[in-house]
This record gives sequence, structure tokens and C-alpha cells, in this order.
Amino acid sequence: MTLSNWISVNKKKLVRFFFLIPIFAVAGISISHVVSWYDLANPTTWAIYLSIAVEIAAMSAIAATSVRIKGASVWIVFLIVTLIQFIGNVFFCYAEIDILSIGFKTWVELTAPVFESIGSDMSDIVAQRRWLAALQGGLLPLISLTCLHFFIQYDEDDEIDNKESEDDDPDKEVELTEEMVKEMIDLLVNKPIKPKEVKKTDPIVDINPVEKVEEPKKKRIF
Repeated sequence: MTLSNWISVNKKKLVRFFFLIPIFAVAGISISHVVSWYDLANPTTWAIYLSIAVEIAAMSAIAATSVRIKGASVWIVFLIVTLIQFIGNVFFCYAEIDILSIGFKTWVELTAPVFESIGSDMSDIVAQRRWLAALQGGLLPLISLTCLHFFIQYDEDDEIDNKESEDDDPDKEVELTEEMVKEMIDLLVNKPIKPKEVKKTDPIVDINPVEKVEEPKKKRIF
């Protein structure tokens, strides 16, 4: 089997796999980021355990949605985990920004027209630091949520297409239910089929009558 044939056969699996890549990537990055936030109130070892537990909860929520577990609890868990990821990512980015670096000063100069248009004071270095941390760390959980939505939506559309193809299959056997059998028996027993009535027609007239040949008269001999 060539590569193109293998891709065409496994196209749907590949699409779903590509939707999962950003989700797992964000989860891996968030582990290290959330550790820095949990480290504020916990020993480092506990901060690592808590960060890993949060990401396991995120993966569990994804698995629950993929197997169609209904209920608001699944989404509540996932939203709480996403909020923790958002806080941890933003805090880590904020702590790592060096306001004296050339990169940060270049960023402030580049984005000055944009932030000034929304009323931000470019001389406020702390505000610029917050904006940069929110953009770098806050967008990661949004990417994860968007990919999760695509993953679930694609799975639902695939199931709908499979169901429609099964319904349109002319060779699909029709299962007789108990009600259908009762209706058929009732139709045969209580409403028997009457023989077709034959209408009376005019007597058949032979359009080609056979002419009778008269026998010759015998002569009388005296």
C-alpha cells in the first residue's frame, strides 16, 4: 500500500490525531508553568504533583467527552482545569519577563500604537508587562479549548455521516418488529383478499364465421 492510499484510508483518524496534538502540547507546557504558581503556597515537590494532577484531570475530561459521557460535571472539571492553566501560564510568563531586556523594550515600542488606541499608558511598564504575559500565557488554554471543540465536532459529524450512509443502504435488511408482525397477521386474517370480479361482457361474436357448405341435393330417380 502506497503512502497516498494509506492516507486516504486513514484520513479521519489522522484529522482527529492532529486535533489532539495541540491539546497534549499545551498540557505539557502547562505542567511546568503551573508548577511556578503552585510553588507560591506549596513545597516544590507538592507543586509538581499538583501540576501533574491538574493535567491528568484535563486528559480525563477529554477522554470523557470523546466517549460521549453526558453531564455538566465533565465540562465543569475541564473549565476549572483550563482556568488553572490560564493562571499558571500567565503568572509564569509575567515572572520571566525582564523589563530591562532589549526584547521587552522593542516589544513596547512595536505595540505602542495598538495599546495607546485602547487607552493604555505606554509609560506604565507594569501594565505593558501584564499585557505581554496575558498574550503569551493566556492564549495557550484558548488554543486547547478550540482544538477540543474541533475534535468533538468532527467526531459528531462523522457519526452522522455513517448513520445516513447506513440508512441509505439498499441492501440493509429490515428488522421486523412485533408490531409489524401483528399488523401483517391482522391484515391477512380480518381483511382477506377478495377475488377479482369478472365483469360481464357482450357475447363473443365470431368476426370470421366459417361458411357452411350446403350438400348437393340428390336427384330423385324414378
